[in-house]
Amino acid sequence: MSPNLDAKRAGVKTPPPETFEGQILALLPSLRRYSRSLTRSDADGEDLLQDCVEKVLTRRGQWRGLNLRGWVLTIMTNLYRNDRRGKARDGLVELDAAQDVAAPEPPADPLERARLDDALNSLSEEHRAVLMLVVIEGYSYNEVAAALEIPIGTVMSRLSRARHRVAERLKADNVITLRRPK
Repeated sequence: MSPNLDAKRAGVKTPPPETFEGQILALLPSLRRYSRSLTRSDADGEDLLQDCVEKVLTRRGQWRGLNLRGWVLTIMTNLYRNDRRGKARDGLVELDAAQDVAAPEPPADPLERARLDDALNSLSEEHRAVLMLVVIEGYSYNEVAAALEIPIGTVMSRLSRARHRVAERLKADNVITLRRPK
């Protein structure tokens, strides 16, 4: 069931798509994927998404009317970086005991999904962020460069290296089936 249908049944009005809130609502699926790719955790990704949406809504007056998506991505990226810096300073260690309690629907080949997850998780956060934004979310190099506050050449370089590393990792993990000679 769609969230809009649930909201209507509960008596909550969905903001029109042309409003600021409506545009933020339309960005949520993309922001959720990006937050989960940054944090490597569904729960932490949801926390990051909530923090980001809260900050965006409270700082609405700071938005200048250009490239809402890029502005929100920049806020999310900065929130993530600040949180990582804070944890590194505090020396906190997270326990992943209850990680991924609710499992998503398994893909056709669970081993292939696990291999891809391992390959993506083996990337540094900088390479993974660029790969996810360009390949999965479809952002342009310019948009990614602006959101991550890095030169466009760095975006292209990180993307190339990330693709190469993922390909090499998947190739290295390739399982060759053995057949009996006929």
